[in-house]
Amino acid sequence: MRSFEKDAQLLSSVRRCAQNYGMIEEGDRIAVGVSGGKDSSALLISLALMRRFYPKKYDIVAVNIDIGAQGMDFSPLASLCRELEVEFVSVKTEISDIVFGAKQDGCSLCSRMRRGALHSEAEKLGCNKVALGHTRDDVAITLIINLFYAGKIEVFWPKNIPDERNMTLIRPLIYTSEKTIKAFCSANSVPIVVNSCPMEKNTKRQTVKEIIDRIERENPGVYHRIFRAIEKFHLDGF
Repeated sequence: MRSFEKDAQLLSSVRRCAQNYGMIEEGDRIAVGVSGGKDSSALLISLALMRRFYPKKYDIVAVNIDIGAQGMDFSPLASLCRELEVEFVSVKTEISDIVFGAKQDGCSLCSRMRRGALHSEAEKLGCNKVALGHTRDDVAITLIINLFYAGKIEVFWPKNIPDERNMTLIRPLIYTSEKTIKAFCSANSVPIVVNSCPMEKNTKRQTVKEIIDRIERENPGVYHRIFRAIEKFHLDGF
């Protein structure tokens, strides 16, 4: 296996998050949702490396939901999994055709369908948990999206209660900033799969991200302060 640079900041934040929220238990088999993007790849690498020293033994399998978008090449992701000695499963779907033929919010529909496909495959693979690569920045962005567009103060949970399949959803990157992930992926030449979805840069999430990024440049620490406020007031499972 290629020797990845052990970024202390990334691994420390992932381990601390997993322990603080009881995300990983002895004997867990975790399906890591991987798209080939920097966040899910950093999560995959972190959980793969942590198997060597985490106090509770667990296993992981990388699961990619191929929505059928044109020009997506997941071979670099498959190669990364071989280096990490992690099983890789890619599920081909027609989600792209269905979403772009729908008359409702395409991004929301796509997200629900991908999540459903991921959980179904995880169940088939004998997993009891699904890990997603949402970061600290994603937590802040989600809060502002819900406030601006839905008029509610709500974010996703760090660790969801088991669903009808007895599957638990965990997000071990919520203590980790996008800046840290970018630095880690750059330092380790992590292969990134380019997202060819036509909506990639044309979403509410992207709009809000650009707003917060602009404020962050003018007033550094905005993402951190939003996240700390969420923790301080114990919002939605934090």
